[in-house]
Amino acid sequence: MVSTALSHDSPPSAGRGAAERTRSAAPRRRRGRPDREGLAGYAFLSPWILGFLLLTMGPMLASLYLSFTDYNLFTAPEWVGLDNYRALFRDDQWLQSVRVTLVYVTVSVPLKLAGALAVAMLLVRPRRGQGFYRSAFYAPSLLGASVSVALVWRALFSDDAVVDRALSSVGIDTGGWVGNPDYALGLLILLAVWQFGAPMVIFLAGLKQVPRELYEAADVDGAGRLRKFGSITLPMISPVLFFNLLLETVNAFQVFTSSFVVSNGTGGPAGSTLFYTLYLYQQGFTQFRMGYASAMAWMLVLGAGLVAVLLFRLSRAWVYYSGDDGR
Repeated sequence: MVSTALSHDSPPSAGRGAAERTRSAAPRRRRGRPDREGLAGYAFLSPWILGFLLLTMGPMLASLYLSFTDYNLFTAPEWVGLDNYRALFRDDQWLQSVRVTLVYVTVSVPLKLAGALAVAMLLVRPRRGQGFYRSAFYAPSLLGASVSVALVWRALFSDDAVVDRALSSVGIDTGGWVGNPDYALGLLILLAVWQFGAPMVIFLAGLKQVPRELYEAADVDGAGRLRKFGSITLPMISPVLFFNLLLETVNAFQVFTSSFVVSNGTGGPAGSTLFYTLYLYQQGFTQFRMGYASAMAWMLVLGAGLVAVLLFRLSRAWVYYSGDDGR
């Protein structure tokens, strides 16, 4: 009977062992090939991957190669090594474009962020018509750096135009903004500052996350508005401020449309609006110096990248992140 029982018990144990081996082998087979969800993911990603390789990475690598060549669209590229990069530092126009762009970045970005933060602090408090005011202040950013906005700006500030006449009527003679080297760059800076809607919305989101209890405790201690702004508001929104600073700085280095339209593509008067990207356009698509323009493009990438790295390093001293003491 014992042998009979053993003979009856052995087949189930053998069956269980076979079943376990089957289950353990099944995942290995599934891991060996993508499942349907994985294939679907690759299918959805493939347009972006192909677009990135063909329309972004490919042109970037081609531009990097051309920056070491003498190429003018009509002849085969001729390898010249670092000659294009050396020529940049001997080009007075290139140096002028660097100066103009740096002035534009260092002046327009702080003013734009200051205006955006000031308006955001006014709009964060509940008030009647709040939605209308937010939309009105954000509307200029919807237009972006469009040609139409630049054309309107040039029409308003041209010699003997609306703004010039209004200033002349009160005894202020500017001699025109667009044609005056002393005011032309300031006009473009004013245009950039006017479009502060995008950073304003980001500041609004950051201000809404500041705990109200901190302000209530500061009121109990008798802190004034400036003290609360410096000790509570700025530290709490410092990550948002840093994000806006980085984004607007990188965008400011790439400004092109406003200068091109207002100066009719010349960068004048007297090179006062010759932004870096405008001079790059002139070299590449007016004089067809593609190798030289490619070298300029990579110098811009290098310069903007160094500024971004510098901002990240400096942010350790003033950007506060909750949970890690901000350092």
